[in-house]
Amino acid sequence: LLYALYKYAYPAILGATEEREKRIAGQLADAERLNAEAHTLLAEQQKLSAEARGAAQALLADARSAAENERAATLEKVQREQEALLDRARREIASEKDRAIVALRQEAVELTLAAASKLIGERLDAAGDRKLVEEYLATLSRQA
Repeated sequence: LLYALYKYAYPAILGATEEREKRIAGQLADAERLNAEAHTLLAEQQKLSAEARGAAQALLADARSAAENERAATLEKVQREQEALLDRARREIASEKDRAIVALRQEAVELTLAAASKLIGERLDAAGDRKLVEEYLATLSRQA
């Protein structure tokens, strides 16, 4: 029985064992190769992820910078418009003030002439009277 097992069963069992051993060794080699590929792919993925993160950070910084520049430009434009509006208002106020002063002086001249003509009782030359009163008012405004 031992001889029959040794002659017929042992080589078959030995062959099957060696075949299984070769197959397991091949699978281990494939597993090691796949593991190395996985590590390479992982490192590449981490590198790409870091690059993408850096690009996103740069893009965000650029967007912030552009927004800040736009805000500063808009603020400057608004300030220029505000100054222009204030200057225009000041000019209009000064113009209205000058017109009011001229109108007030004319009214003062008219009232003075009317009062003087009532006092004197006769109407003097209107142009001469006016010139005389305007000169007098001008000297008063220079003294004040």
